[in-house]
Order: sequence, then structure tokens, then C-alpha cells
Amino acid sequence: MIETLVTSEAQELLYQLNSLLEQEIKCQPKACGLRLIETSHDNGLRMTARLRDFEVQPKHLGCIGLTCFYLAVKAIEEERNVPLATDLIRISQYKFSVFDMMRMEKIVLEKLGWKVKATTALHFLQLYHSLVYENLTTERKKLFVFERLESHLKACHCRIGFSKAKPSVLALSIMALEMQEQKLFELNDAIECLQKHSKIGSRDILCWKEMVSKCLAEYSSSKCSRPNVQKLKWIVSGRTARQLKHSYYRIAHLPTIPESAS
Repeated sequence: MIETLVTSEAQELLYQLNSLLEQEIKCQPKACGLRLIETSHDNGLRMTARLRDFEVQPKHLGCIGLTCFYLAVKAIEEERNVPLATDLIRISQYKFSVFDMMRMEKIVLEKLGWKVKATTALHFLQLYHSLVYENLTTERKKLFVFERLESHLKACHCRIGFSKAKPSVLALSIMALEMQEQKLFELNDAIECLQKHSKIGSRDILCWKEMVSKCLAEYSSSKCSRPNVQKLKWIVSGRTARQLKHSYYRIAHLPTIPESAS
């Protein structure tokens, strides 16, 4: 079982997992609110699930995304390492103002009940991946990269239906699907151990895995309207750029890139 992991690093990851499992129920959206959106009719007067899924990509997404990043930076970094809002807007090349960003910050905080830290599917995805990754050979590790799992999660988050999934269930479902797609059957036991440890039922995994598979198929089709991806130009000072990169990797719980690579 997973509890038999003996390395100090694995034990620390397991401790973090247990902590997240205790906290995740507090971070779930209200089911009544989700049902209200899902059952609303498209009459032009109310937000519907279909309209939400369409609007979530282009409208206000840049301001929301940058604001959430800014809130995350302020939550984990020391004050001296927090970049200026003006620099963030300039580097992102968006057209909104600092006032727009501050107004969006207030809206986001109100929606979160002023509780910035939350347990998300990304946290579980990172931990689950770290716990099973070492079970693969060097060659097989190339088939199970975290960035691909993360991109799948991002696609799922563009569909309101996935808001009903517990973060741990969604993360493990994405992992199980990727294991199946890449034919990494040597991870079967590890995935099952994580499932039991997280108290996730097999029916839940099967259900959400099918939904993830359908979502990814739709997301990769030519009919899906996705935002254009443009390379960011670093148009601020080198020090600010390093701060932003450092903050991004801290937030994503990835190793900070060396200074020489900045």
C-alpha cells in the first residue's frame, strides 16, 4: 500500500496528500448554484451552462487570469518580490488598465469569500504524478509528462460540468485516462493504491474518466473555439522578468529555473 513508502520525500508527499484530502471538501462550489446554471434556459436573460462554456474563453478571461495570478503571487511571495500590477499588464500585452485589474481583484476576492488559498485539482495532480512517476523507467517517463496532464486539466476547466467533480477525483481520473492512453499498465497498482487511499470509488473514476475523454476529444476538434496563443514578449526589466518567472514556478510547485537561464 501507499502507506509503506519509506523515503522521506515520499512521506512528505503523502503528508501533503492527506492534508489536501481533509481540506478539499471545504473548497467545493455550492451544488445548488451549479444546478441553477445547468437548468437555466437560453432565453438571453440568464447565464446558462452552454453560454458560460462559450464565454469563459474570450470574454474577460485575460483580466481574470492575470488577476488570479497576481492574487496567487501576493499570497505566496514576500512583499518585496511581488511585481507591480503595471508590469504584469505590460508584459501580458493586454489592453485593460490597472483600475480594471483592481476592480476584478475585488470581484474575485468577494467570490472566494476573501479566502485566497484553496485545494484544487492541480494540487492533487501534482502530488499524484510525483508519487507514481518514479515507478517508471527513464524511457517510459517520457510518456507520462506532467505538462500534458496539466493541459488536460485546463481543457476540463473550460467546461462547467467539471466543477461538480471533487478535485481529487478529477485529478486521478485524468491520470488514469493518460495511463490508459499511453498503455502504461505498470502504473495500475499505483493508481489503485492512490484511489483507495483517497477513498475514491471505482464508479466515480470510470464516470469522470469518460467525461474527461469526451471533453478532450471535443477540445482537440476543429469545431472548438480556442483563444489564439501568442508568445509573450519580455518588455520589462530583467529583474522583473525573473521575479515573474520565479513566482510562476512557485505557484505551479515546479522547480525554479536557474538565474543563468533567465
